[in-house]
Amino acid sequence: MRQKQFIHFRRVLWLPLLAVGLRAAFAQSAPAAPAAPVKGNSETMVVLGTATPVPLAESQRSVEILPVKGESLAAESPQDFLRGDSSVFLEERGAGGGQADLVLRGGSFEQTLVLLNGFRINDAQTSHHNLDLPVPPEAMDSIQVLEGAGSTLHGVDALSGVVDFLTAAPDHDSIFLRGGEGSFESNEETLLAGATRGRWSGRVTAERNFSTGFMADRDYRNEDSSAESWMGSRLGVTDLMFAGSDRSFGANQFYGDYPSWERTKGWFGSARQELGSRTQAAFAYRRHTDEFVLFRDDPAIYENNHIDGSWQGSLRRTENLPAGTLLLMGLQVDGDSIHSNNLGLHARNRGAGYVDVDLRPAKKRWSLSAGAREEIFSGGAKAVFSPELAGSFRVAGSLKLRATGGFGFRIPTYTDLYYSDPSTLGNANLKPESAWTGDGGADWTPSTKIELSATGFYSQQHDTIDYVKSATVPNANLPSGCPANIWCADNLNGLHFAGVETSFTWIPNRSQTVRIEWTALHGAQTALHGLESEYVFNYPVENIHASWTWAMGHDIVLTNAVQIAQRYQQTVYPVWNATLTRNAWKVRPYLRLMNASNTGYQEIGGVNMPPRTIMGGLSVQIGR
Repeated sequence: MRQKQFIHFRRVLWLPLLAVGLRAAFAQSAPAAPAAPVKGNSETMVVLGTATPVPLAESQRSVEILPVKGESLAAESPQDFLRGDSSVFLEERGAGGGQADLVLRGGSFEQTLVLLNGFRINDAQTSHHNLDLPVPPEAMDSIQVLEGAGSTLHGVDALSGVVDFLTAAPDHDSIFLRGGEGSFESNEETLLAGATRGRWSGRVTAERNFSTGFMADRDYRNEDSSAESWMGSRLGVTDLMFAGSDRSFGANQFYGDYPSWERTKGWFGSARQELGSRTQAAFAYRRHTDEFVLFRDDPAIYENNHIDGSWQGSLRRTENLPAGTLLLMGLQVDGDSIHSNNLGLHARNRGAGYVDVDLRPAKKRWSLSAGAREEIFSGGAKAVFSPELAGSFRVAGSLKLRATGGFGFRIPTYTDLYYSDPSTLGNANLKPESAWTGDGGADWTPSTKIELSATGFYSQQHDTIDYVKSATVPNANLPSGCPANIWCADNLNGLHFAGVETSFTWIPNRSQTVRIEWTALHGAQTALHGLESEYVFNYPVENIHASWTWAMGHDIVLTNAVQIAQRYQQTVYPVWNATLTRNAWKVRPYLRLMNASNTGYQEIGGVNMPPRTIMGGLSVQIGR
């Protein structure tokens, strides 16, 4: 491992020149329109797991809302914000946000559905690419995390939870430029430009970051760009997005003891149209490619090339019924395909219908919602029925009780079904995995300075998909046709999780905020019978996240965050991150110190994480 670290700051001469050019472009006149589209609400609204957006204080589900807008200088990638939720365990394979897996409440990295503005991002080839997000954090408004099964409203892959990365329309003309450098020859650059003209508003973004890596064959280069526009009309708001990404990285030890290399490319297009105030239609398409080389210096030994595509369409409508009742009805169709030298040529489709009845009587302390979904698969596969029931009761103005129970499911990825390499073998006979989950909790806000929340949860999984191989028991019960010492995909039964998640927020004064979150998990598996698991038993039995934010004046903000985690049967480790940012004025310097404790740790077995890393730079904000 390379130990030498350094910071080398250079002048970024193109920033002011580009700012002048873009500012001049925005000065050109545009056709006027009568009114501007809706730009959002000052109250924090929940969009996951509900028939219609509701205030966070009224949510019946366990939902975490992570603000991103105005805090992007403190993060290297959008997924960095997820560390603020202790029920989320981010399994990164390095720096830069190039590849990371997402674990919620102990579920495997494949059991969480990832959305971008409500559109599915989950990759049909492998869930290792679910966080290949083509939009930088500067373009995002917030990240919402639904903890627990979410298949009733959101469909397949929402077995242990849903994460939605949300953008929002700009409300003024602006240009944002960022440039920074840091340890291991790392560099990051971002451009964001937003404009409004009457009923129209739009934003374009471009971002890249790269590094030579903190050890051999761990270099990376990430690039992405996006354009999104919003247009208001008599019919409603039209939202169009087009985005693309290109990520290449040294994958040393990522998938075994090999000096590998990988490059992924993707583009994503979406359209959402309001049809009046109650009906909404949406369509999106995602294309993703993956080039994988087992031995970087000799690609001829073993190389994979995968191209997968997925499309989705939906139509949903809400109806107001008597006594404060809301009825949501929806139809959804999805399809995906893959063309691969290893996985072959495959395609599949599915369709679903769902309903949700939400009762929120006026001047009542309680609310109740019940929903159901029927998912039908192509090829004669069995349909899946997903019910859900959630409710809340406000004991007093400051204390709310809530509970929910539901069903979640996931279909195998093409890698699970068909992949083959010298150390891994897929299984074309895999069954979809599913889980019944339930949780109950309380939210208490005794004052404007203190918030407390506690939730207990339980999950019983069926046909869990994992890779297994013979461990210590001779002639173990391996899947049919599985050679010895090879990871083979299989369905496991008897897996269940129980846990508790708590959070405490204290605002001692206007300039300081203290937040502590703790999640504890206990899992059990009765079906291994001497087999060794590759992914299912990587979950954290303890995960603590504590942060202290201090606004020191002159819009300078200091944040200290400490994560203390212990993966199953592994040693506990602490990681300390600190940021110093200026969040106002036109020129905003920033400094990030990652792994300030210089902890040697792994979030995925066998993959070392970077040592102490420093990144610093400045941003230029033109506009309000």
